Amino acid sequence: MDAKLFSELISQVAIGKQLPDAIYLHRDAFPALPGHLVTFIPAVAKALKLDESQWNLVKLFKNEFRLSLLHYPDFYTDSYPALTQSLNVDLSKLTHKMTRYDESENPPILHRKETMVLPDNKHYEHFVSLTQEGENAGLYENSRLIGFKRSWETLITRHGYELVDGRLFRSSAVNPPTDESGIERHKTAIVRHELSAPMKTLVKHGYLEGSYSIFDYGCGRGDDLRELEAHGLDALGWDPNFCPDNEKINSDIINLGFVLNVIEDQDERLDALLGAWELTEKLLVVSVMLANDSYISQFKPYKDGIITSRNTFQKYYAQSEIKAYIERSLQDDVIALAPGIFYIFKDKLEEQQYLQNKYKRHRTWQQLTSPSPVEAKDKARLVITQNQPLFSDFWNTCLELGRIPANDEFENSEQVHDLIGSHKKVFSLLSELYDTNEFQQAEKRRKEDLLLYFAMGLFEKRKPYTQQPEPLKRDIKALFGDYKTAINLATELLFAIADIELIEQQCEKAYSQLPASLLNPGHSLIFHKGYLDDLPLLLRVYVGAGLQIYGELDEFIDLIKIHITSGKLTLIAYDDYEKSVPFLKERIKIKMAEQDIDFFDYVDENRRPPLLNKHLYMAQCHEKYKEQLSFDKRLSKLLNFTYSCEETITRFKFITLLNNENKKIAGYTLASK
Repeated sequence: MDAKLFSELISQVAIGKQLPDAIYLHRDAFPALPGHLVTFIPAVAKALKLDESQWNLVKLFKNEFRLSLLHYPDFYTDSYPALTQSLNVDLSKLTHKMTRYDESENPPILHRKETMVLPDNKHYEHFVSLTQEGENAGLYENSRLIGFKRSWETLITRHGYELVDGRLFRSSAVNPPTDESGIERHKTAIVRHELSAPMKTLVKHGYLEGSYSIFDYGCGRGDDLRELEAHGLDALGWDPNFCPDNEKINSDIINLGFVLNVIEDQDERLDALLGAWELTEKLLVVSVMLANDSYISQFKPYKDGIITSRNTFQKYYAQSEIKAYIERSLQDDVIALAPGIFYIFKDKLEEQQYLQNKYKRHRTWQQLTSPSPVEAKDKARLVITQNQPLFSDFWNTCLELGRIPANDEFENSEQVHDLIGSHKKVFSLLSELYDTNEFQQAEKRRKEDLLLYFAMGLFEKRKPYTQQPEPLKRDIKALFGDYKTAINLATELLFAIADIELIEQQCEKAYSQLPASLLNPGHSLIFHKGYLDDLPLLLRVYVGAGLQIYGELDEFIDLIKIHITSGKLTLIAYDDYEKSVPFLKERIKIKMAEQDIDFFDYVDENRRPPLLNKHLYMAQCHEKYKEQLSFDKRLSKLLNFTYSCEETITRFKFITLLNNENKKIAGYTLASK
């Protein structure tokens, strides 16, 4: 195989994800490749001793004698799988380079997976529905923002969606949950920052220009309504969880947006559809979530749907299934607007008008007038509006850094400069358009992180400022003014950890702010290590000072105890923290004043005290919190101790008390022996 033949063969490849300079495809699609490539690609892998289990996608370069063997282990199970490693092979130079991403917090991810397999692949239709879902949500409008995990997740959040079991989840409940089912329908309504997909279709077809009244049936938190009202439209809504006292009003247009999916009772579901139809004067818009059988089969069945990982019900439909259901229920014609979005006209003249306009050639609107005079700021704001993705990217960079980026810290700096001017000028304009509180919080977080870094550095020989990396120099200048000020503030922080009264105040503050912790007034604050970064800055320095003596926080550590008066820090490890009652395995007491460490291990299992009332160290949003709280209450009642505070007993006493009651612990239940 030489470069010429490789180029000829690549030009014949009509399958795969076709980019201007490369083609991506899964190994399962190889049968459709030219024969020479089918044998050549695995031969390259074999020559480089890359096992088949270490790659499943190939990137073929169109203009170079080069290919990359990529490993996406979750290609078929994750909607947007992450790259774990890439072997880039330069066939002209006979060199190769391995890049690993398995420990990266921001790895590259895949989209449009249906393009990388053949249409007869059993997952093909599901992949198509995932892509269509993203298209409907407007997530693919700027492909620069979707290539890496962190920016993809940020984009999803900014568009008002949430990934649940790999699907873009945005629904609204129709009735509150019943005690019998335990389904938490209210969790299906999440905050949106732009119009929902069905509302966007109404914009497209001219229904949101002020001539029609709109009612949102199952409006969730009312994000669509907020935007419609801001445009002066006659828009009202009702939702059983977030605005149950609102009246259901007859309106020209009724939106039943992602409601039918979340109702587990079929009679209630039909009532919702018929109720929305009854309120409709002209047009009913119905939208639902779609999925195929292979996706649905991954989850626990419940009635005619499934239970998601968030304990919500979802009834996923096929396009033909939901269309037939609506037609059968309403005895009227249904028009499909997009996958999962349908119009049903009660006003047949309106329907005819829609159908005529649908097939008319649409003129592109050309702005002929503008306010006069137009100020420079107004022009700049218009430029920002016209280039929203670019300036959103700039703002996100500001939030990430906690300051205005330097030219080399924003990849599209030249474009921003040509459109508006300096980064400082752009930031000033964006501060009028975006939430400055968000930036102030980012600035505060970055400043606190740097003070912690400098304070911990005082334990070692500090490098002079001239030897600091350039980004850190910029941080210091932007957030502190100069290096000396930063070090002085860090020094003050470090000395402040010896102030008992101040430490007690900060422990009380932490107890009031942390999702979960236990305060023993005047003695200690105990919390799970997962909340370490949420502590007030002084306590982060306190813990950091202790860890300077001990070393890095080990994976097996579960709880951290700050001793208020004695200048000590205790790290606590349990045998299996995931159990309802784990047993203490090791305590590590760090005595900062003496610069000494005491280790207390419990090798003898009979000496290991139980962790009672574990719920005290769990956030209420934790998926196991309710189960743990219920268990702790039952256990405390059985053994006669208080479930709302720290309880310390020996393992021997604990087992004896259980035996006296003829009980044993089985998961989160107290079973008879």
